Amino acid sequence: MPQAPERLWLRGRADALQPAPRIAIVGSRSASGYGLDQAVRFGYELARAGFVIVSGMARGVDQAAHTGALEGGAADRASTLAVLGNGVDRPWPAWHALPRLLEHGAVLSEFPPGQAPRRHHFPLRNRLIAGLCQAVLVIEAAHASGSLITAHWGLELGREVFALPGRVDQPMAAGTLRLLREGARAVGSPAQLLQDLGWEWGSAAPSAPRAPEGRVAQAIWRALEGESLSVDELVGRGAGGLAALLAELARLQLDGFVVRGPGGLYRRALPTEREATE
Repeated sequence: MPQAPERLWLRGRADALQPAPRIAIVGSRSASGYGLDQAVRFGYELARAGFVIVSGMARGVDQAAHTGALEGGAADRASTLAVLGNGVDRPWPAWHALPRLLEHGAVLSEFPPGQAPRRHHFPLRNRLIAGLCQAVLVIEAAHASGSLITAHWGLELGREVFALPGRVDQPMAAGTLRLLREGARAVGSPAQLLQDLGWEWGSAAPSAPRAPEGRVAQAIWRALEGESLSVDELVGRGAGGLAALLAELARLQLDGFVVRGPGGLYRRALPTEREATE
């Protein structure tokens, strides 16, 4: 890549830089519950399909994507790579999942050990994220966002750039809408993203999750496919009356089918979350 760094410092698993398919997932630090859920979903399913998920370990979408990759990756190989704007010996921001990331992935930087984060480091960090990957996926971004810098670096370096559509009345959808108008590809699922890249959604991909039983439960399950919804939105989509819906949501949470996330939004549970309740 142009302006390649002279050297890189890595802490964690060296196989995070071995030849492998890699996808960057980036987005807002102030992501909505929907954006966080989708970052976990894409990180999880793409890691299950054999990809290394690259991001910047920032709060919000970045950490959610790393989390999904850690949940979905195989134990015998690196599943995620965090590119930093400071030295690898002092990762920033602080994150409780860092020990697990170092065990199942790595942190990487072109800045020497001991270097503190600086504002001008992060655009450089973003070009490295794009350069390491075959594609860049942006999940929620404001109109002026560092994630858009990563996407534009991706375009300049000949990478495929994808954007997850959001609600047009939400500030965090302004950046992804801008990317779509500039020619990024809209994407709605990991399988669609891989198909657009020409990759096979093969045997490493997760199987379809088992659906709950019961009319109201199945209506909720269908409504939550790829989405995070409030109780009012579930009622509006015909998932059931309010009383029956609340009772069924409580049962689905106890059975591990559904998770209640930030802002009171419900989503389907990841397989690993299901296993924890069984």
